[in-house]
Amino acid sequence: MNDWQSWAAVVVFVGAYALIISEKIHRVAVALGGAGLMLAIGATDDKSAFYSEHSGIDWNVIFLLMGMMMIVGVLKQTGMFEYLAIWSVKKARAKPFRVMAMLVVITALVSALLDNVTTVLLIAPVTLLVCERLALPAVPFLIAEVMASNIGGTATLVGDPPNIIIASRAGLTFNDFLVHLAPIVAVLVVALLVLCRVMFRKSFVYDGDRAAEIMALEEREAIKDPRLLVQGIVVLALVVAGFVLHPVLHYEPSVVALLGAGLLIAVSTAETGEVLKEVEWPTLAFFAGLFIMIGGLIETGVIEEISKALADAIGDHELGGSMTMLGASAVLSGIVDNIPYVATMAPITSDLVQNMGGTGDHVMWWALALGADLGGNATAIGASANVVVLGIAERNRQPISFWQFTKYGLVVTGVTVAIALGYVWLRYFALG
Repeated sequence: MNDWQSWAAVVVFVGAYALIISEKIHRVAVALGGAGLMLAIGATDDKSAFYSEHSGIDWNVIFLLMGMMMIVGVLKQTGMFEYLAIWSVKKARAKPFRVMAMLVVITALVSALLDNVTTVLLIAPVTLLVCERLALPAVPFLIAEVMASNIGGTATLVGDPPNIIIASRAGLTFNDFLVHLAPIVAVLVVALLVLCRVMFRKSFVYDGDRAAEIMALEEREAIKDPRLLVQGIVVLALVVAGFVLHPVLHYEPSVVALLGAGLLIAVSTAETGEVLKEVEWPTLAFFAGLFIMIGGLIETGVIEEISKALADAIGDHELGGSMTMLGASAVLSGIVDNIPYVATMAPITSDLVQNMGGTGDHVMWWALALGADLGGNATAIGASANVVVLGIAERNRQPISFWQFTKYGLVVTGVTVAIALGYVWLRYFALG
């Protein structure tokens, strides 16, 4: 970082981050303004911003979001989410914490098979309706679910994009992730439930009259268009199958989502204009700006300098190195998107593993995965799912501020990372 552009890029990013935290200017305006400044100072250019796979806008994320938002928009018209809301409340006997626990566990399980963003796009509409029916504040439920999605996605190769990058670089399989990370993720989900019971205890107000009303409802009556529902479920099942079969089909999730959205609109009576209204365009614009800002840090070498400094601090000390890798990755992933961070750290981690005489399943890889995935819960913009939920909440007049999310996120991240550190030490050093 010896040239002025590197320092200018840092100033732009830190300034934009400070404005997002202050919330004096809308985060979309800040992200797009910051992206414009990165281009203006030459930290990145049009080719890098729009066409580079390494440092440009991640179009796979943008189009995955758009495709899934369109599918959700069609499913909304069927009454499916009302049906699921009534069903889940009845199963939980309308007890607020039981409802939250059910939604958290479902979110974590689904996130292990789908990406986090897809999961929260499907769960959030149900949550909003559940809270409306029970006269409960939706914000605690949405925050709990997005954190469950980030934790649950850690368990498998396909659950979180950084895991795919790690698996590709380290030669790890789906079963490797299940064996090494699924056990600790199960523990972390339980820890999250305990934390939610404490953090959101004031929100669990039981309304007997509303509970009685919901228990008397027949959920099947909520279905407005059975034919469209069948079409939507079939297409959604095909999309999910496409996500899960990615290692075989080699179709990117974004392609699968767009194909599914196009197929559903083509075979159904859904109006294209109405479906497009359900797309969270401000959220997509925010992601585009954020990707360009982070791309400026990558192009000027800032991210690489940070990664190398981390690698130098680790050296060849296996125990201290894995602890440092996990902790530092959690901190950095709460500030910058974990996808470019892991993409930059993966080759450096590979060199560290080789220097330590390790193999493909070396503890350093699991430390990187745990830190990058769990650290996404730390701040409101630490993971893609967080940003998506903030956009959904704002659109439904249940806004979540940066600090409202982050004050809970820091607690959850601190506890889960501490448990993960203990797990790594116990499994790979004390007992290994």
